[in-house]
Amino acid sequence: MIKYTVTVEGMQCGMCEAHVNDAVRKAFPVKKVNSSHSKNQTVIIVDQAIDEQALKKTISDSGYAVSSIASEPYEKKGFPFFKKG
Repeated sequence: MIKYTVTVEGMQCGMCEAHVNDAVRKAFPVKKVNSSHSKNQTVIIVDQAIDEQALKKTISDSGYAVSSIASEPYEKKGFPFFKKG
């Protein structure tokens, strides 16, 4: 899985967060998306890599500015005794 951390400018409240989350969910097959207006950040978890330009356009088309996108491998956290091994 891959974790994208997107810096989003212009979110002012919880409704702005929901607006960004909904736009991302409609455009991409995400596992999880969570936005924070206080951190100016949206975190997206996906199984496969997504097109960062398309992600930027999706958020920009929603009325918010994307200033950066960072991606990193993501490993789901859980109890160690549930891990297969």
